Amino acid sequence: MSRVQRYRPAWLDAPFAGTEELPVLAKLLPEAGSFGPLRPVTGPGRPEAQQAVALETARAAGDGLGVRVRVLGEWDSRTSDDVRHLLQRSDPVVRVDLLLDLGAVRADRPDAGKEALRALDSLVPLAPWRTAAVLGGGFPHVSADMLDHGLCEVPRTDWRIWHEIGVSGRSYRELLSYRDYGIQPAEAISRAPRSGGGPSWGFLRYTLDGSFVLGRMLASGNTRTARNRAIAHEYLAHPGFRGAAASGGESWLRDCAQGLGRGGTGNFSTWLRVGNLQHMTYAVRQL
Repeated sequence: MSRVQRYRPAWLDAPFAGTEELPVLAKLLPEAGSFGPLRPVTGPGRPEAQQAVALETARAAGDGLGVRVRVLGEWDSRTSDDVRHLLQRSDPVVRVDLLLDLGAVRADRPDAGKEALRALDSLVPLAPWRTAAVLGGGFPHVSADMLDHGLCEVPRTDWRIWHEIGVSGRSYRELLSYRDYGIQPAEAISRAPRSGGGPSWGFLRYTLDGSFVLGRMLASGNTRTARNRAIAHEYLAHPGFRGAAASGGESWLRDCAQGLGRGGTGNFSTWLRVGNLQHMTYAVRQL
């Protein structure tokens, strides 16, 4: 953590900490400041003990507090009262960041942008927010049948929603920033780790302006290497491919397709790492 963050600030959140984890969290949060300016996060609806630990850590550390407000469907105006009461418990000198979390934002939520604006209209006036981030995850749940015929493109709905918010004409637009769940479904953060053997296939991810491009990779079998190199070739031939120099993700795709280097065609962790590399590089350059 200290190598990755160094002196750059970040939010530190454990949104699904339960009764058993709270004592561990209470010990961890105050110690986390030694790694750099890691700001504790809490939010409405969380256990009072978790809120208290985050509020006290923010007061003692002096780096600020993140307030994460989840909007997973229609905006509930009563949430504003919960946030107001939470802020009243915070030390007035602690600077606060608003994290508006839309969760999974896919094609089945066409009104997510409108609900986000309703939430922001209610929440922004509650405090002199230092920053306000809109979080959303457009990455799909991937099934085998989606990948039966080579590369598959699915809409990057969270990015479209961000543009919808951006052109709304709200006075607080300059306060807002874009954040996402990367190249995994938003629900993945709440899943317990899988035990036992995994599937015989995985997939590559590639991020474009308006879509994600997915391609199945084999984890085993006699045709594994040839099949995986063929999929990598399809990415190189895709009109949205940004070239091998774009990031470490693109250079890996080139090496995989052409049989260069000693990395072979990868495994589950490789495909996830490569996907994260290209996505984070591209998403940052889009902003």
